[in-house]
Amino acid sequence: MIALIGLSGQERDKQAAYVDPPIADSQFWKTWGDGQAELAAYDLVEPHYGHPRRGTAVTIFVSETFSNSARVKADPGKHPKQDEFAVMKLNLVKDFQTGVYDYNDMTSAFVALDAVNSRKAGWLTKVAFSSQEWCGNVYHQMLFDAKGIRSTRHSYFDGEGDQQQTLPYPDNGLAADALLLWARQMAEPKMAPGDRRTVQLLSGLQAVRDSHRPAEWTQAKLGRMKVMAPLTVPAGTFAVEAWTVESGDRKLTIYTETARPYRIVKWESSKGEKAELLGVDRMKYWQLNGVGAESYLKKLKLAPRPARTT
Repeated sequence: MIALIGLSGQERDKQAAYVDPPIADSQFWKTWGDGQAELAAYDLVEPHYGHPRRGTAVTIFVSETFSNSARVKADPGKHPKQDEFAVMKLNLVKDFQTGVYDYNDMTSAFVALDAVNSRKAGWLTKVAFSSQEWCGNVYHQMLFDAKGIRSTRHSYFDGEGDQQQTLPYPDNGLAADALLLWARQMAEPKMAPGDRRTVQLLSGLQAVRDSHRPAEWTQAKLGRMKVMAPLTVPAGTFAVEAWTVESGDRKLTIYTETARPYRIVKWESSKGEKAELLGVDRMKYWQLNGVGAESYLKKLKLAPRPARTT
């Protein structure tokens, strides 16, 4: 078990002098303004149908320019400058087997790096989730406006079908799908070392799909804590700190490097989900789609998909 510790009295004095840095400062852009994406692969355990399932997870972090009116990536010259703002995109891809068939889930979360829609930088502007498995598929997106959240869902499953609704957006509301960005200090609320606070947490869209229940706000406790010893995962040994989220009977812990760019080394939940870093690299992956580019997967400690024949 990894031991976590709070702050000593001396450390609390240092915390009193802690000043919130901007989400996207000059150091941030030294890394994320180079036109490349960070790809990381994880050894994944995903609980499903009452059993732990082995699979892989891939995270893709990259900065982009977004259109506020269309709420999509803005192609150069297509939108007026006043309609554009910078975002940090996270694509989280999960693939795992359940008996004879597999699941392919993807969550895309976009955090605004500029003030937009009456909110300062660091808050989610869009999240989209899709799930493909042999029973059927689901697509669910939420658009975050100044006071409300526009939710649209299309689902194969009975009782879900095609749904549209508007959800409230409380001032201290944090969406679960932004938690990996939050732990990397790319999203609000910013927290000093040793800090703890209570927020309203919106259900993650994968959880909505898996439980077949509507999204809702619940109270959650956030924490940022030191880790006493280095953490060893398949990718190596890292000095980390822990970001914790407790909501109801679920606790999520995200371990990030203590130094920039605060890469995610591991996450685990009390419900049995666990992901450990296999490999990570920066690349313009959207250009690596030709024959032979599969070799770049080795940098992530992944292998190309085999032909599915016997």
